[in-house]
Amino acid sequence: MGLLKWWIHVLFVVSFFGFVVHESCAAFSPVDNYLIACGSAKNVSIQGRDFVPDSKQSSFVFKGDHNVVSSSNSSVPSPIFQSARVFPSTASYEFQINQKGRHWIRLYFYPIADSTHNLRSAPITVVTDNFVLLSNFTFKNYNGSYLFKEYAINVTSDSLSLNFIASNNSVTFVNGIEVVSIPDELFPDQAQDLAPVGPFSGLSGRALETVYRLNMGGPLITPQNDTLGRTWENDEKYLHVNSSAKAVSVNPANIRYPTFVKPEIAPNWVYATAETMGDANVPVVNFNVTWVFPVDPNFTYFVRAHFCDVFSKLLNALVFNVYINADIALPSFDLSSFTNGLSVPYYKDFVSNSSAGSSYLTVSIGPDAVADTPNAILNGLEIIKISNDARSLDGSSSVESVLPEMPSRKSKLGIIIGLVVGFSVAVLLLALFYCCMVSRRSKDSPQGHPWLPLPLYGNSQTITKGSMTSQKSGTASCISLASANLGRIFLFQEIMDATKKFDESLVIGVGGFGRVYKGVLEDGTNVAVKRGNPRSEQGLAEFRTEIEMLSKLRHRHLVSLIGYCDERSEMILVYEYMANGPLRSHLYGTQLPSLSWKQRLEICIGAARGLHYLHTGAAQTIIHRDVKTTNILLDENFVAKVADFGLSKAGPALDQTHVSTAVKGSFGYLDPEYFRRQQLTEKSDVYSFGVVLMEVLCSRPALNPVLPREQVNIAEWAMTWQKKGMLDQIMDPYLAGKVSPASLKKFGETAEKCLAEYGVDRPSMGDVLWNLEYALQLEETSSALTEPEDNSTNHIPGIPMAPMQPFDNSVSMIDGVNSSTDDDAEDAATSAVFSQLVNPRGR
Repeated sequence: MGLLKWWIHVLFVVSFFGFVVHESCAAFSPVDNYLIACGSAKNVSIQGRDFVPDSKQSSFVFKGDHNVVSSSNSSVPSPIFQSARVFPSTASYEFQINQKGRHWIRLYFYPIADSTHNLRSAPITVVTDNFVLLSNFTFKNYNGSYLFKEYAINVTSDSLSLNFIASNNSVTFVNGIEVVSIPDELFPDQAQDLAPVGPFSGLSGRALETVYRLNMGGPLITPQNDTLGRTWENDEKYLHVNSSAKAVSVNPANIRYPTFVKPEIAPNWVYATAETMGDANVPVVNFNVTWVFPVDPNFTYFVRAHFCDVFSKLLNALVFNVYINADIALPSFDLSSFTNGLSVPYYKDFVSNSSAGSSYLTVSIGPDAVADTPNAILNGLEIIKISNDARSLDGSSSVESVLPEMPSRKSKLGIIIGLVVGFSVAVLLLALFYCCMVSRRSKDSPQGHPWLPLPLYGNSQTITKGSMTSQKSGTASCISLASANLGRIFLFQEIMDATKKFDESLVIGVGGFGRVYKGVLEDGTNVAVKRGNPRSEQGLAEFRTEIEMLSKLRHRHLVSLIGYCDERSEMILVYEYMANGPLRSHLYGTQLPSLSWKQRLEICIGAARGLHYLHTGAAQTIIHRDVKTTNILLDENFVAKVADFGLSKAGPALDQTHVSTAVKGSFGYLDPEYFRRQQLTEKSDVYSFGVVLMEVLCSRPALNPVLPREQVNIAEWAMTWQKKGMLDQIMDPYLAGKVSPASLKKFGETAEKCLAEYGVDRPSMGDVLWNLEYALQLEETSSALTEPEDNSTNHIPGIPMAPMQPFDNSVSMIDGVNSSTDDDAEDAATSAVFSQLVNPRGR
């Protein structure tokens, strides 16, 4: 499928390349057009554009007394990276601006070899007059050889300064700079906000950073084929399910721009190609096509969706829905009613955050119930980061805190200080007045809670808003305290004392419900305090489910709920504290020591026990629905416990095979069958746990779009190696030579079964648990065996166990050698494991 699409793209490019170049290069001519090859001694040509050395430019001013030029003749990703200007101290480029308004600022970084400086560890901080663009970036922890950044800044003065800040007694550097004016109509001042729904104004006063720019269903579009010098990449690696989308295309000459869409919005090549709904192997055609994008959850994003009906034969036949995260952006969207024709471009702008509780932003299209044709279309997509209130696009540091004090700033310092002091005094007085009012109100009468009441486990009646009462004086609980199943009821003051008034330094996590703080109770008990955000509807649902679920459950491998606080308009849950945090932190992304193979197996076994209890130990099956490495927590002894039951759901009744429900969970871990059919079973947790197993083995994220296409999804990538019997080639290098081949083989077989396409082919969590314990036994006995191998079936005669389907044990290849051994070695391994399993002191 992928190869066929690639050939179609190639033929399409060859057929219409000349047309595209002619069309795209004739329109917009920027007034300001600075293309700088920093540190170069000669002009550099890149895709039809000439970059001029910064030493030969007279139209801008370079400020920096001490700078050196580093050159390289080695192979580099692009000619712009053949040289760099290195700054041992703060330096700046000041550009004369002839046309005020939005400008591209494009920066190129590549740490070329330099005998004097180690550019890979050099921190890079870049600020303009008003915005922080980049803050303390280093290549040392970056998964890439070069960095390209594109920003859109609204310049309102006659000059623009780009400041490069050297910090930590190190140098900083840059290879190339673009400052290019763009049409004012490219970015509006207002867009539709999705959460909460309403207009989002003030974009003209914000800085923007391009994060993703995609040409759906089409090939890569390079800057020379875009009048504004943009790059549009193909969308395929961001598709959640590849088979869910089908590429369509027309001759770019057929695209007819209306008066309300300028060619500068997107080149006709973007509108001439699209993704529509493909064959996702489902019995019904109401599935969605979804793209998944990792984003920084601390920022808001401008999302532009491009549409052009190059698929339909008739007007008003294509009606579909567009979703961004869980929000419906365009319901019953009849594209031709806006364009009054086919092959006519249209676009729509939105503002959104990342999906609640995750670091992903998702965009989906799907058919509408009233549509004559059950299909949907998307031609292009842009996801652009919006600067925060600190006027930063990277972190929370402001320009004033990053940029050294300049003489022009000193003259304004007295005025600024006076304004700040006056404002602070006014705020303080207002705060004192507010505190007095709140104190008086709390003494006079109990406060009502702004959230909905909870139907609690153990209560036979549902509490209505009008009947909410508290049995504790001075509180405003909407929860009846008659139920003893909810644990301890905390006063808000107790929570304040335990968390030092919610000290930011005690934050240990952030989710869709709110922030999680480390706390210490009066008796010295460490706890985790999850404080709800009343504005989060997802958080409310999560809170309700969490308290209902955990009030019923107690198990060594489930995180325990200690109690709650429902006072002063707060919703707070208090859990046992897990000293070693989430499993993911011990696999990648931190400086924590690597886990041994035995530790990893024991952690997986603990998590499997917790999930097995959820599926079989409660009165009714409970499906977790969000199994991932961040929801497996480790205590001080590295005992694993499953956490976060906000998305959990009761399993099907005895006479049912599944629960029909909207798809929820984390991308990268989602069961593809559940995603396609919206039919949830406990086997959905088994699939997610299979992803966790591969994450534990390989020490990399479940999804990593910066990797080559075949490596983006760990489940797909690891399975290709598992089927070849070569998992040892992709596992964490730390484990190399430290894992018994027999244990690895059994672990790989277990993960492979978990990741089966269809739930009926997956084992139960009980089967998974048994096989992981067996893999651990193989690992523990391997030191006593010459060649410990596992070619047995799952069941060892003589050991009582629940009936189960044995896993297939096909011969695999490890290090290029047949992994099966002779019968004597197999018998020896089995006997050794058997002797420990039946001996209670064996472990």
